[in-house]
Amino acid sequence: MPTDRRGLLRYEQVMDLIDRYIGDLGLQPGDKLPTNKELAELADVSLISVRRALDELERAGRVRRHQGVGTFVAAERILTSPALAGSLLATLTGGRAAPEVETRVLEVSSGRPTRDIAQSLALFGESSVWCIRRLRVIDARPMISETSYIPVSLAPELDREIAASGSLYRLLAERHGLVDSFEEQHLEVVKPTTADRKLLGLTTRDQVVRIRGVSFSVDGRPFDCFEQVYPSDGFAFYLSGRTDRSVLPVTYAGAWGMQGAQPASRAPQG
Repeated sequence: MPTDRRGLLRYEQVMDLIDRYIGDLGLQPGDKLPTNKELAELADVSLISVRRALDELERAGRVRRHQGVGTFVAAERILTSPALAGSLLATLTGGRAAPEVETRVLEVSSGRPTRDIAQSLALFGESSVWCIRRLRVIDARPMISETSYIPVSLAPELDREIAASGSLYRLLAERHGLVDSFEEQHLEVVKPTTADRKLLGLTTRDQVVRIRGVSFSVDGRPFDCFEQVYPSDGFAFYLSGRTDRSVLPVTYAGAWGMQGAQPASRAPQG
């Protein structure tokens, strides 16, 4: 494959040109880049090389492409430490200014957990769990879909309490003595589900980071089995953890949830 005098392949030449173009013009996130044809003419390469370059830049989170609209400079990825105890704001780290975070409670329901949820929460028999679905909007963009499964026995009135609470974990700590001490998590990069795409405004070409985990109280009691879904181009992850526990099963999507959920309430957004 042909290279230039610096040893760069043709698609790498296009990547280098785009980087210099953004820097020289001082482009900001959301600014539009030249069309594929214009980039091919600027770099004196084929459209195939341009598409390969944009594929690599999009995978790296440096550009975003919208079919039929164009290619745009991507926003800086948010650095998050999902294993850090506390509110969502406490997990968003790095050099960015503190983002504006809005939490929308989408649904509260109850039902029997699947086997893997029950095992992770150390539940037996006919125990029920709350299912709480929330959407995190960061700087006006839907960015994180969260689902929590919490034993009803640990927070019997949670369906009534959650609508008025800004922070689920603060509510659990203050009203039920369930303080998040440590977590165990399983992370994977997957294609978004239809629900993910609709909720987070994604396309079939996008990928998401899915984290499934269990939160433990100070006395080692598992109290929240959760799933978080992040657009992969919007975040970078810092992970640090312990290795002396292993209670979280690796599951397929169909095994993570409830059986015969009963809607308890649909909380107002905001």
